[in-house]
Amino acid sequence: MIVLGIESSCDETGLALFDSKKGLLAHTLHSQIELHAEYGGVVPELASRDHIRYLIPLLEEVLQQAGIKKTEIDSIAYTAGPGLIGALMSGAAFGRSLAWSLGVPAVEVHHMEGHLLAPMLEEKAPEFPFVALLVSGGHTLLAYVKGIGQYELLGQSLDDAAGEAFDKTAKLLGLGYPGGPVLAAMAEQGEHGVYKFPRPMVDRPGLDFSFSGLKTFALHTMQSAAHEDGAQGKLSEQVKADISLAFEEAVADTLKIKCRRALEQQQCKTLVIAGGVGANKRLRRVLRDMIESLGGELYYPRIEFCTDNGAMIALAGCFRLMAGETQPLEIDAKARWLMQDLKAI
Repeated sequence: MIVLGIESSCDETGLALFDSKKGLLAHTLHSQIELHAEYGGVVPELASRDHIRYLIPLLEEVLQQAGIKKTEIDSIAYTAGPGLIGALMSGAAFGRSLAWSLGVPAVEVHHMEGHLLAPMLEEKAPEFPFVALLVSGGHTLLAYVKGIGQYELLGQSLDDAAGEAFDKTAKLLGLGYPGGPVLAAMAEQGEHGVYKFPRPMVDRPGLDFSFSGLKTFALHTMQSAAHEDGAQGKLSEQVKADISLAFEEAVADTLKIKCRRALEQQQCKTLVIAGGVGANKRLRRVLRDMIESLGGELYYPRIEFCTDNGAMIALAGCFRLMAGETQPLEIDAKARWLMQDLKAI
């Protein structure tokens, strides 16, 4: 079965072709970073229009990469939620209409399930059950995964997701957009121990997260540093780097502590990390060291499949299509969609 996967939940248009026997055949991605950079964040209407502009050219590109014809597509999987409703409708309408025109089945895919299963695109894939940390711009959650569609929510962010906190702190520091990668790069130049940020909610039981306070702490730290330097509100590049490092360390340590707690709670030694923030080098290092101390295993997708992409949607869709799931002709995009509501297969 050859599945076309379509991802359009936010600001990246991703298409991929996945063969149930041969694996990933081809994938392509268009990022809207430059489009939204001048606004300092995603503008939903512009995102929707850009998806429409690129869906057909990207389809032609991925078919060419794979060396197949459009008529050889056996089924289509598209992201139906959660995400920006206009962006979701762009990809869903395109995908469902294309499936109808080709006379092939279509299936809805949950965006976060796509991220969760993305490590299975790798040659060495995790086996069920495992604990999963899904950490991105819009979501931070821990889940115990017994199988596809069998997700037990262990904890989630009560306010800002980790990625949101990265972006907002980077904006406070004047580092540009997108904030996460820029802040991480700035942190590489920072000195350890200059600033100490709190590790939120690690001193209480449970596995929920809260990252909005780190953003506020960063603001107060910036204000104090500017006052001490007498720089009339302007911070040196070194001070920005030191604050970036302290912030990044706090986020990585917090995630590490909660992941270890989840693994011990579930008596599990397999951890999967997925989502855009999963590409952060420091987070990968601290989680690797933690899992090695437990004698366990850590899995994550390659960097290009940490952020939104069509490959993860094609894979997740393939699993569900092979289990007999299909989507009726109507389009049912969902801005909000709980993973716990998914059917087990």
